Amino acid sequence: MDYDVIIIGAGPSGLNAALYCGRANLKTLVLESQGPGGQLNYTSDIDNYIGFSGSGASLTGAMYNQAQKFGADFKTEKVLEVSLGRNGEKIVTTRRNNYSAKAIIISTGASPRLLNTDGEERLKGAGVSYCATCDGAFYKDKIVSVIGGGNTAFEEAEYLSRFCEHVYLIHRRDTFRASASLIQRVKQNKKITILTNESVEKIQGETSVKSLVLKHTLSSRISVLETSGVFIAAGRLPNNQLVKDFVKLDKNGYIVTDQNMRTSVNGIYAVGDVRNTPLRQIITACADGAIAANDISTLI
Repeated sequence: MDYDVIIIGAGPSGLNAALYCGRANLKTLVLESQGPGGQLNYTSDIDNYIGFSGSGASLTGAMYNQAQKFGADFKTEKVLEVSLGRNGEKIVTTRRNNYSAKAIIISTGASPRLLNTDGEERLKGAGVSYCATCDGAFYKDKIVSVIGGGNTAFEEAEYLSRFCEHVYLIHRRDTFRASASLIQRVKQNKKITILTNESVEKIQGETSVKSLVLKHTLSSRISVLETSGVFIAAGRLPNNQLVKDFVKLDKNGYIVTDQNMRTSVNGIYAVGDVRNTPLRQIITACADGAIAANDISTLI
């Protein structure tokens, strides 16, 4: 089955790429193993996507319907392999079929590194978050906690301190991976308390987060910390498995692209959270998809 473009992943970047490819009259296939939306479906309220206010699921539905309107073909199939054909075509193998295309857009996103602690999965989107920029504004004048010890954790704690009543930064060790200057700034911030040698044993709450059960890693002392939100900043893992062996990656495993979303392999593009980008938000993911689709339309 031949296509002009195959898009792997149907988060915001993939859906917008599908929309722009369809509008350019490119024969487009979108492959997604679990339905459209990706991480967007775990966001209960959105207030940073211009012109929209509502749930992530409702925004997903609107994006999906619009992309379909312009002719993109959607199939729910898990992609097993991406390979390069002899004549430059790109081969995509799923559990059911083999597809070929002149260009491929990788829109597989990045997955947050989980704590794998009791209550995390159940309260995801109800107080458990993996992005302070995305969800922090909903915790104005509330007490929140950030879990982690790297730059991201310290940056998120500092960001949250702008509008939260107080922020606890919790780390399981007493040394940090964050930069010295960032650590110093956070330590001087009166709205942030750093708790070291503490591991999160449980996230508590019925319908939303109410508290954390902490265990001191040296003394095994158990304590309870009241908090309205938990921002887990234990890192993110780019979903690069399909192309990691033949496209250029940065030191953290994100796919390296140029300003047109081209990777190091001709005809393979990467958009959204899976690529090396300074900001991972819905609006930037959508822009990536539009840029990639526009570039492909000028070449095919």
